[in-house]
Amino acid sequence: VGADMPEGNPLDNPGMPDFDSVSQLGEPDLILTMSEPYLHGGDGIEQYQVFRIPTGITETVEISAVEIIPSNNAIAHHGLIGYTTNPASINAAAVLDNADPAAGYESFGDYSVPVEDQLFGGWVPGSPPLMFPPTIGKIMEPGSELLLQMHYGPAFQDELDQTSINIFFSDVPLEREIETHLLSPADLLVPFYIPANEVVSFHGTRYVPSDVSVISTIPHSHLLGKSWLVYATSPDNQDTIPMISIPNWDFHWQGIFTFPTLLHIPGGYTVHAIAEYDNTSSNTFNPNNPPQDMWFGDLTTDEMYGMFFQFVNYLPGDESISITSLTENNIVMGDEKLLPAHPNPARSSDEITIGFTLPSSETDVTLELFDINGRSVALWLDDQPYAPGSHLVRRFVPAGLPSGSYIYRLTTSNGAAVSKVLELVR
Repeated sequence: VGADMPEGNPLDNPGMPDFDSVSQLGEPDLILTMSEPYLHGGDGIEQYQVFRIPTGITETVEISAVEIIPSNNAIAHHGLIGYTTNPASINAAAVLDNADPAAGYESFGDYSVPVEDQLFGGWVPGSPPLMFPPTIGKIMEPGSELLLQMHYGPAFQDELDQTSINIFFSDVPLEREIETHLLSPADLLVPFYIPANEVVSFHGTRYVPSDVSVISTIPHSHLLGKSWLVYATSPDNQDTIPMISIPNWDFHWQGIFTFPTLLHIPGGYTVHAIAEYDNTSSNTFNPNNPPQDMWFGDLTTDEMYGMFFQFVNYLPGDESISITSLTENNIVMGDEKLLPAHPNPARSSDEITIGFTLPSSETDVTLELFDINGRSVALWLDDQPYAPGSHLVRRFVPAGLPSGSYIYRLTTSNGAAVSKVLELVR
């Protein structure tokens, strides 16, 4: 300051933050936005809020992709979309909305009203949009309403969000409409009850009456969740089809698992979904100390058992339909992109998640954290090779760092450099 603030080494300048584009897929055919911004209080408490979004369409449309675009990535943790044309559900949601003084209405775990499609779309940081192969997709009808459930992470100052939903119409007529099914406690052989100080498992099953091609799956537990294992077996138990294994469940980081190609499950097979829960004091996420008996419920301090899966009727050749290549070929990937950290703000010693996207060639990646004076305080990635596409890394903020603004910077062996701000609070 005394020297009239001369410029430092320009090479040390992290540059302006790299803001995300409006869409990863180009120009949407329809953009639906929350009717008003939602004020998320800076009290350090997470929030689940559902927002009613009428589609406003006057004729039936066929959908090939759905994309959720939060306006405030600093607080947006994940989003799910329910779809309904049922006047009773629409009216019930309106009653809940009118009773909540904030924008939308609070609802943890679901939409609080019945919906025909519980997974019309979904988003977590770093995830690609929900896209469907040609001739496969979803239908949106006149008079329909989308219920957008947003999970906002803890914030330490007031924040606003007004999320939008991008809808992309299918270029070709749909031949198969996607269905969503849910395994719930109704599919269990025993009541969903987790005694205090015990680790227990629940095994749900669903019979598959005819051949299907599975697109994606979404297991869901709360804070006692420990693991998930989902697979399908033949009638004689001689064949097993793996679906998803999550050995270390993390409630704070969950999303939609899309199979690389359509997964064929023959008729007569049975889908098994095994979830394990840890209701002991060794579970650091246990909401009760000492542990208490737990039952099914929607609150954070309750527990849930749910496994969604999306599918269509099987046609020969489905096994060769690649969903991964569909995403890679359609996402508009420009330069390297660095996504907002979560949580942000964070505390010293917190584990944070950072996503980044690389363009069309393999490169070595360095990810480093700097204080406001340009001093390196953490080296999270050191010339690690990464393929093109979207990636997530989880790293700990060094202990003992004072509160304030920090810069995390991604550089590649191709010469790219992008940076964003991380706020640390006490």
